[in-house]
Amino acid sequence: MKKTPLTLLPCLLLMAFLSVNAWADQVQVLMKTSMGEIEVSLNKEKAPKTVENFVQYARDGFYNGTIFHRVIKDFMIQGGGFTESMDKKQTRDPVENEANNGLKNRRGTIAMARTSAPHSATAQFFINHKDNGFLDYPGQDGWGYAVFGEVTKGMEIVDTIAKQPIGVTGGMRNVPKSPIIIEKVTVLE
Repeated sequence: MKKTPLTLLPCLLLMAFLSVNAWADQVQVLMKTSMGEIEVSLNKEKAPKTVENFVQYARDGFYNGTIFHRVIKDFMIQGGGFTESMDKKQTRDPVENEANNGLKNRRGTIAMARTSAPHSATAQFFINHKDNGFLDYPGQDGWGYAVFGEVTKGMEIVDTIAKQPIGVTGGMRNVPKSPIIIEKVTVLE
C-alpha cells in the first residue's frame, strides 16, 4: 500500500473541506408529483433570495396540490401557481430577479417564472426541458429568467410530463388535458 507523504496531507484536507463546503450552499428539495418524484438541488450561493423565496413557499405548504399548468415539449414545464380547478393561488410579494448569477437555462435547471416585468416572480417556477439560452441574462429584455437550481434525480419524470397531451383550459394554452399534480414539495433537512 502506498503511503501519502505528509506534505500532501494539508492539500488533501483543504480539498475535503472545500468539497464539503460546496455542498453547504445547496438545498435539496423533493417534489412529489402525480407522475413521480423529482429531486432538485437549489443553489443558495448563486441565487440566495430566490432560493429563500422558494423554500419558504415549500415550507408553508403552498405548492401542495398545485399543478403543472403550462407544459411545452422541448421547452419547459411550468407550475406552482394554480390549483387543479385552475384557481390562481394568492402569493407573497415578488422576489428580486437574480438572473445575473452566472447560472444558465439549460436542460434540467429550475428557474423562476415571471411576467414581462423583470422583478415580478413570486411562486411559479419552470423546469427547462431543453437548453433555452434565450432566457439567460440579459435575455431579450435586459434581465432574463433566474435559474436557481437543477434536477438531480427524476429528469425522466420531467420528460414524461413534457410529453403529455395539452389543450386550452380556462383561456390558458398548453395546459395538460389530465392534471399533473404537485402533491407535495419537501425541503430535505
